[in-house]
Amino acid sequence: MAEKQKYPKVHNAAWPGVVGKEPGTDHPPIDLDTMLELTAGAKVNGRSFDGIDLFVADPHISIDSSQDDIKRVADKIRGYGLAVGTLIAPVWPPVGGGSAMGDAAEQQKFLDAVRKTCKIGGWLRETGIRSYGAIRIDSAAGVAEWAEDPEANQKKIAETFSKAADIAEDAGEQLAAEGEICWGGMHSWKRMLQLLEMVNRPKTVGFQADMAHTLLYLLGYNAPDDAILPQGFDWKDPAKLDDALKTLTAKLRPWTMDFHVAQNDASVFGSGSHDKTGRHCLPTDPNGKLDVAHHSGFWLRDESGNLTRRFKHICWDGCMFPNEVMMKQETWNSILESLLAVQEAHGWEE
Repeated sequence: MAEKQKYPKVHNAAWPGVVGKEPGTDHPPIDLDTMLELTAGAKVNGRSFDGIDLFVADPHISIDSSQDDIKRVADKIRGYGLAVGTLIAPVWPPVGGGSAMGDAAEQQKFLDAVRKTCKIGGWLRETGIRSYGAIRIDSAAGVAEWAEDPEANQKKIAETFSKAADIAEDAGEQLAAEGEICWGGMHSWKRMLQLLEMVNRPKTVGFQADMAHTLLYLLGYNAPDDAILPQGFDWKDPAKLDDALKTLTAKLRPWTMDFHVAQNDASVFGSGSHDKTGRHCLPTDPNGKLDVAHHSGFWLRDESGNLTRRFKHICWDGCMFPNEVMMKQETWNSILESLLAVQEAHGWEE
């Protein structure tokens, strides 16, 4: 009899080596090989990361990679003993994509990025290294621009996402829309929910919950009217935080198909070309406002406390950390330890 596997599998993310990084500065991009080495090098009580989620953009993986290119990437990752899960589609204008609420040309660039990423996802599945995970997207549009005509722009984003859903279904993929306060039309929990309901393709287009970003949803940072926690909230009141998360997750959990474990200090931060969004901080940061293992349960369990088992893996997300922090192996050990605590609290075997 085959040995039972522990779920959800625990993954690291490759994109913290790219997001918010700029060549020629004191925070240049960190190449994929280095991110793989740091991931594979993490060890906690004999346990390691099960896999890694990938950023499909230069300098990591070109969106225009050939099938042979992807096979070489898969072989390299397999050599580290890692699987592949969710892929980030480079839907943003700076890396060749386009706004989901832009004109026809912009929307086509968005859809092309989704189509190419789905193809790469399929090639990775064919190699046997990827058996779960989604394609991560967002609106690739700023909040201020969206706010110039909210309802019309929301409709445009929904229409683009619907076309992207057709592409994903043809490729056997799912699209996970990550709610962040910096993306127009997805910048508050109410607008995120509205968008998902407008698209209305729950088996194909769902929510990617990131604990750092959803904490900012509670505060209504870019949408004060949608705040769940009061202004000046006292973080020493854990019961009120739990109640707010119950309200939030009751609405978005049914749509959640991908999950990022993260810590946040209830502030915002931006680096490089990335607009300000929820500041990720290390799980050991004393300023962190989340009890990561406890609060992840609001997403991984339903209102009755039953495991949803909606997805096969969870992933750490910690973008825009200083490179000197990222290059320390102890950083990744602490992150792995946090993920394993989530798995221990809310995992299963099969």
